Amino acid sequence: MDLSPLRSSRDFRLLFGSGLIGMFGSFLSMIVLPLQMKDLTGDYIAVGLMALAEFVPMVVCGLWGGAIADALDRRTIVLWTEVGLMVSIGALLVNALLPDPQIWVLYTMGAITAGLGSLQRPSLESLMPQVVPHDQLAAAAAISSFRWNLGAIVSPALAGVIFAVYGAATAYAVNIATYLISLALLWMIRARPPAEDTAPASIKTMIEGVRYAVGRKDLMGTYLVDIAAMIFAFSTALYPFIADHFGGPQTTGLLMSASAVGSLIASVTSGWTGRVHRHGLGVIIAATVWGVAVVLAALMPSLWLLLACLALAGAADMISGIFRATIWNQTIPNELRGRLAGIELLSYMTGPMLGNARAGFMASSLGGWRVSLGAGGALCVLAVVALAAKLPTFRTYDARTDEHALREKARRTAAQTVKA
Repeated sequence: MDLSPLRSSRDFRLLFGSGLIGMFGSFLSMIVLPLQMKDLTGDYIAVGLMALAEFVPMVVCGLWGGAIADALDRRTIVLWTEVGLMVSIGALLVNALLPDPQIWVLYTMGAITAGLGSLQRPSLESLMPQVVPHDQLAAAAAISSFRWNLGAIVSPALAGVIFAVYGAATAYAVNIATYLISLALLWMIRARPPAEDTAPASIKTMIEGVRYAVGRKDLMGTYLVDIAAMIFAFSTALYPFIADHFGGPQTTGLLMSASAVGSLIASVTSGWTGRVHRHGLGVIIAATVWGVAVVLAALMPSLWLLLACLALAGAADMISGIFRATIWNQTIPNELRGRLAGIELLSYMTGPMLGNARAGFMASSLGGWRVSLGAGGALCVLAVVALAAKLPTFRTYDARTDEHALREKARRTAAQTVKA
């Protein structure tokens, strides 16, 4: 893995450290919330509906988060939303300590957490091109993915054990502690105020961002292919029920970690991605492999074979994510980066949320988790192939000749020369 962004950028090192600590805690809550809901209700649909409860605030706050990321100091936005996330986890902790935890609190705090995270993410994502040299953006995307997957491997396994042995309250308490450490690191990042002539955040500026995205078919390809792949093949809402089939709550962590192990291997060995220039085609191939791996997972008779298939799916998803992030970071102007990061957030969060809801309803109506998992993977492959055929600009994208990539490289090189 190319580590040059960590060596060359102090602020990127701080972002990496904050993200590593924060991701560790966030995964604890991410795993424990559906486990707690399943424990309280025992219902497929109740667990799947958690994703729908998070959907509306994610959409609204994601778009608004992108607008304010271009209009305000991105570091300030990240700090205040981090505080809000810590408070929302505190509410889940209080609820977990009650003799009779309330289901509505899980839905409400899940929605609030989704909203705050969506406000924060565009500012975090749009900081990347500001703290990392243009030619190191692919390496930075791989390093960020490595960080995410390291937390995704350790945290789910611990979460399943912590929930089974100590309960939900302990997991939420650990999450609060990680937010405190993350805040300390974020505080040390340099301020990133917008340009003096930047327009204030408004509905108009949000629409400008949407128009820019729609006008670029290569960007639309990154969004649509990922949304389709996730809606049809993302199925973590099924994991508590798959875990019951293979041994109990502790197995839930293994299921979540399996995908992350594959993703981690892909990110650690990602040096080759820097030599790839046909990023659109790379996304299409990776999304197809993701769907095939999910189909195979549904057919596996043993836990370890199923985990191996999930690891393959995770590796494919990671490669897709690296190529998508490279297109975004190398071609989008800084003055639009926040708003487009908000749209990107919708693309990679909408799919998993709706995918979990789909998985829950299909499992409930079609006869269990295997049917839901296998049918979803097959539909994913069909959808990706159809989109590839309909989006030739995305399929043929080449960073060496793309006008947007060449223009942004020239602008950023000139800006670095002036600064020097």
